[in-house]
Amino acid sequence: MKKMKMFAAFALAAAMIAGCTACGGSSSSSAASSTAASGTTTSAASAASDSAVAKIKAAGKITMVTNAEFEPFEYKDNDKIVGIDVDIAQKVADKLGVKLEITDIAFDSCVPSVQTGKADFSAAGLSVTEDRLKNVDFTDTYYNASQAIIVKKGSDIKSRTDLNGKTVGVQQGTTGDIYCTNEDGSSDIKVSEVKRYPKGMDAISDMIAGRIDAVVIDNFPAEKYVSKNSDKIQKLDEALTEETYAIAVPKNSDLKETINGIIKELNDSGEMDKIVSQYISAD
Repeated sequence: MKKMKMFAAFALAAAMIAGCTACGGSSSSSAASSTAASGTTTSAASAASDSAVAKIKAAGKITMVTNAEFEPFEYKDNDKIVGIDVDIAQKVADKLGVKLEITDIAFDSCVPSVQTGKADFSAAGLSVTEDRLKNVDFTDTYYNASQAIIVKKGSDIKSRTDLNGKTVGVQQGTTGDIYCTNEDGSSDIKVSEVKRYPKGMDAISDMIAGRIDAVVIDNFPAEKYVSKNSDKIQKLDEALTEETYAIAVPKNSDLKETINGIIKELNDSGEMDKIVSQYISAD
């Protein structure tokens, strides 16, 4: 009888151990599933945190840097920054449902500000160049532009090739600066000296004073400068270069896709033409 009782007790203990082992296996499996689910959630949260658009919406504002010396794309009207690029930027802010904040800085600081995260984007009459693409991404282009040549009336500079051997003024950091400086030796025009100015108007003033031979600057600002000094200077019919404008955004930012969609909408609806013509017709 004692043997039977001892056997029964042993059998019961074995059954309990087996049951606990099965229970432990189920708990491990559940923990593994929980860990996997947690990993998926963390990954999704990480992706969301990397979204520039999500951060902009959370902040309730989008920051733009520009150089407000580039009429009609960006310039000051009674201390307010206005222009073609500003109107496009406002469309971006409206689409995201946030406030647009604009900071006026030196032109050659616009790309670095985007690159280092000090601004969400830059719209500043920026031409797409290989050098700039090393540091930022560009949206689809929204405007075809050119680098114009301005000279004093009566100048012996009649075409782009006449810039060879001349002293040329440019706005620092612009494509006109890059082309005339010709550090990589790819330009077909070889000027004797390049003088850089923080503002295009400063270059125009020096040219009128006879300190430089010509000024190279984007076409529309060139037309503005000439219209204000038509008795002293003129713009050549021949352009120095042809190029396109786009908006600079940080590398691998989802803001690029958002702005591309807005640019497409503006082009498809004809709104882009209206924005541009509003400022050009004011000439």
